[in-house]
Amino acid sequence: MKVFKFGGASVSSVERILNLGHIMKHWDNEKIVVIVSAMGKTTNALEKVVEAFVADRKEDALQLFNQIKQQHLSTAKYVLVTNYLSCEKKLKDFFTEVEWLLHDKPVRDYDYYYDQIVCVGELLSTTIISAYLNEIGIKNTWLDVRDIIRTDDDFRNAGIDWDFTKQRVEEIIKPSFEKTKIVMMQGFIGATDENESTTLGREGSDYTAAVFANMLDAENVTIWKDVESIMNADPKQFTDAIPIAELNYKETIEMAYYGAQIIHPKTIKPLQNKNIPLIVKCFIDPTLLGTLIHNNSIQNLPPIIVLKEKQVMLKVTTKDFSFVGDHEVRRLYQLFEALHIKPNLTQIGAINFTCVLDYWPEKIEKLALQASEFLNVEVTKELSLLTIRHYTKEKFEELTKEKTIILRQQTTDTIQVLMK
Repeated sequence: MKVFKFGGASVSSVERILNLGHIMKHWDNEKIVVIVSAMGKTTNALEKVVEAFVADRKEDALQLFNQIKQQHLSTAKYVLVTNYLSCEKKLKDFFTEVEWLLHDKPVRDYDYYYDQIVCVGELLSTTIISAYLNEIGIKNTWLDVRDIIRTDDDFRNAGIDWDFTKQRVEEIIKPSFEKTKIVMMQGFIGATDENESTTLGREGSDYTAAVFANMLDAENVTIWKDVESIMNADPKQFTDAIPIAELNYKETIEMAYYGAQIIHPKTIKPLQNKNIPLIVKCFIDPTLLGTLIHNNSIQNLPPIIVLKEKQVMLKVTTKDFSFVGDHEVRRLYQLFEALHIKPNLTQIGAINFTCVLDYWPEKIEKLALQASEFLNVEVTKELSLLTIRHYTKEKFEELTKEKTIILRQQTTDTIQVLMK
């Protein structure tokens, strides 16, 4: 049994949905769990719906959601004939689920509404793709993953109840293979014990695939992307990025930790626990080898580059210029946790503590305001954080040329600099 995960880019157009069908025809004799993300930029579009709703702009929210509805209905019409009406009925049920909420008034916090609305993206995409595969003779069983993955109520970053979810895998997924060899589900989402939708964090579809691979003892997991393999840098930022044929779990976790977007940070551990290989393949050209990630040692890796733009430096000092102690730092980390903020880099001195954060305007403003109650706070915006693993002097000098370095941290393997 294998697990396939298709990201949003792989289903972002009619042509790419048809291409997914061509890929699946090569595997129609194997048992496969297929995890599919929301189509293209649907998640971003749904986030705008959430923003309008929470701001009490109901008509704007409904209008924005109507655009998403029409796009999905249009896509379904292009790829379906005999299965269109049944697919349309199912899509409309999900539309109603969101519209019922949008006609209400917001009384809970942003993260709660985010999960209730944004989760529909995966439900819509898998409904269309499942119907399309059935139409071209690739029989599959569609399941609502919210009936299987049980989570806590930490909305937008929900934690999985592994015991309950494993039980549901035994009760729902395994029997589904008796009907069809392919089981289609959504990534990224789950539900609480009160049946409220939750999300597992952005890019959480990779994590979903890894969770099911672990619970089903899969042979391997394949993540289908729009790149030929994992690269040593983001090819959109660095035109000289090169493919990496093999990585191990440790190196991949390090890349994810420093912000590489290719694999979700939580994805590796469930696979590592059962030594399940992860393959990154190109859905545009499936003949390319891609990248194999396993548990063996890897030698002679090239410099691996992660560049995070839109960074903010938060520098705090004690109000009486006494030492920054455990008490102040602990209070800061409590603020990070409450605001769901993860520092990308930290540095502590005698009387100051510095951290580098992604620029979330609302969260940074709240953090600075609350921290200023017990510390002096200085915020610097419009910065970039460069991380190079397996760095060379030449590569470091090339990437920092004509930049002003504000902060620097270095180990034998990795160098990080905050620049402007």
